[in-house]
Amino acid sequence: MPFKYHERTKHRLSKYAAGPETLDWSAQPNPFREFAGCARVRLPLNASRVATSFPGLYQPGEVAPAALSIESIGTLLQLSMGLSAWKEYGPDRWALRVNPSSGNLHPSEAYVLCGGVSGIGDGLYHYVSRDHALELRCANKVGDGTQSQVWIGVSSIHWREAWKYGERAFRYCQLDVGHAIGALRYAAAAL
Repeated sequence: MPFKYHERTKHRLSKYAAGPETLDWSAQPNPFREFAGCARVRLPLNASRVATSFPGLYQPGEVAPAALSIESIGTLLQLSMGLSAWKEYGPDRWALRVNPSSGNLHPSEAYVLCGGVSGIGDGLYHYVSRDHALELRCANKVGDGTQSQVWIGVSSIHWREAWKYGERAFRYCQLDVGHAIGALRYAAAAL
């Protein structure tokens, strides 16, 4: 079955793979997922304070580990899943994010599970890149309280990508999740 999808959706030298004939701009998906009514934790913007050099990422013992705190989690997300700039052309305005995405649709979303992290209550959070904030999805004790713990999960919103790429969206979502994981890896190594 996966081979049929792969064959059906790949570009060929003689033609592009099928996709939507046109884009319905009135149905363009919101590039920022939000959950209404959630409590929010604003994260500090501290990426400019990171002093790790790129070669230092590959030198064992070169980077002293940052303590898990609201500051380090904010920096990790800013360097990996955050916004890098806003662009404008005429009446249009759009965000650029740190990690690359096909068609700038950014179907990858980050979720953070925190336990014992200074400045952030225990629970599961969704990261809102536009506001550099965490939305509390579920407050719950995490771990035994003896040490700080953080887990980061990445999900993908396939319908956001399908608006532009149709059936090929699954391919691009997998590629974008790989970009997000790579960005998280480099940001974590810098900390």
